[in-house]
Amino acid sequence: MGEAEKHPQKAIPAAVQTMIVDTPGGRIQVSWDQESAATPMGQMVFFAAYLETTGLFDTWVEESPLHYTSPNAPQKRDVLGTLFLSILAGHRCYAHVTGLRSDGVSPNILGMGKIVSEDALRRALGKIPEAEGTEWMRKHLFKSVVAACQPPWILDIDTTVKPLFGHQEGAEVGYNPHKPGRPSHACHAYWMGNLRLLLDVEVTAGNTTASNHAQPGLNRVLDALRAEQRPYLVRGDCGFGNDAVIREMESRQQPYLFKLRQSPRVKRLLQRVFTRRDWIDAGQGWEGREDTIQLAGWAQSRRVVILRRLLKENLIATQEQRGQLAFAFVDRRQTKVYEYAVLVTDLSEGVLSVAQLYRDRADAENGFDELKNQWGWGGYTTRDLARCRLSARAVGLIYNWWSWYTRLAFPEMRKEAITSRPLLLSAIGRSTKHAGQTHLYLIPMHAAQKKIERGIENICNGLKTIQQTAERLLGANPWDLLVSYIVAQITQKPWVPTGAFPALVGP
Repeated sequence: MGEAEKHPQKAIPAAVQTMIVDTPGGRIQVSWDQESAATPMGQMVFFAAYLETTGLFDTWVEESPLHYTSPNAPQKRDVLGTLFLSILAGHRCYAHVTGLRSDGVSPNILGMGKIVSEDALRRALGKIPEAEGTEWMRKHLFKSVVAACQPPWILDIDTTVKPLFGHQEGAEVGYNPHKPGRPSHACHAYWMGNLRLLLDVEVTAGNTTASNHAQPGLNRVLDALRAEQRPYLVRGDCGFGNDAVIREMESRQQPYLFKLRQSPRVKRLLQRVFTRRDWIDAGQGWEGREDTIQLAGWAQSRRVVILRRLLKENLIATQEQRGQLAFAFVDRRQTKVYEYAVLVTDLSEGVLSVAQLYRDRADAENGFDELKNQWGWGGYTTRDLARCRLSARAVGLIYNWWSWYTRLAFPEMRKEAITSRPLLLSAIGRSTKHAGQTHLYLIPMHAAQKKIERGIENICNGLKTIQQTAERLLGANPWDLLVSYIVAQITQKPWVPTGAFPALVGP
């Protein structure tokens, strides 16, 4: 008793004392557990196994041009691992990194020592020389896609606008349909159709949305591909249907399909052919016919496919008269209203095939929307343009890695991040260590648990197959083997582990 009086017990810190909370479900005792290691991304362990089998993450970190001279500086793996986890979690700015710093499991899974602060991450990316960083990111972006560049595949090009709300380098007022007058950056993206994979992205000032600013990047992507890897088709909207881009494609003997602007000569062509009776079915309610046109500045005439579709919904025509808006209801029995498009191409396919090829471009628009709204293309903004370019490519690279991963789990369909993250990433994970072993307990938080288990089983079976095949085929690249395996699962064709690929996109 005397000893107890001399050595009283320490008071329990207020931070861990049990709190009594009254809720609609009754009284609940709540306390903070700051000792246990837990993560909201419990299924990261399976994605880490995918990265370990392919060596993607390790190679990306090792080849990084980030170098420190101070002994107190953070480790390169910690910095890039923090960027990786932030992008994968769906963050849009560096400040969101703070939400990861209590994660006691994910850093250990990736072989990191810790998650660095947002300021340390920003400063670290600023230390990467722009030229070396660009070469580093382009190399790994190309590596993540090139194994699937087996003809026939389609290269889509497009420019998307990133609105800005500060004083950033390159923040210029340009074409911005959703926020007119708002300074922005322009992201020129080069895209692998059908699989929705990013080949490269160029971030430029907001007033450089024209195709002449995107063409150098397109040429660079085409030059990086061997002759047998070249796309079956280069496809773009009316921003790329001009003589400079078309002449460049023709000089490379690269097939193309672009939309033409509604210029006066294009309108005269429409007036000339509109009353013709030889329109043929172009699919999905469209009619089409082919012709030739030579626009101002063109050295030669080129083949065009003219498409039109009758608008059948209730229509109202408006006209301003003396400051007043006049309305007229369109009688479809007396008036026919069409929408139209004119496509320029050097393909030899028929009107129906050309029309369908251009309609398929809508799938690429879905990918751009996903990168801006479900990944970090709309954020990770800094004052200098160099880090904005680096972060845009980093987002694209991790997006590519995740896209292959989700197709390994569910080869039958393409899932966007808003669906795939809850399925394949989110789960409460609690880690314990005993006798030198780490045990991770996963608590599922998704109702489709059977579907998740099936996807994880597909992932584990695929990685096991690749590991066994890589051991048998000496010198084989595990990443190339895995890509060929995933493509075979998508196309439902027998897998040939020799680098041969089934066709992905047909003419």
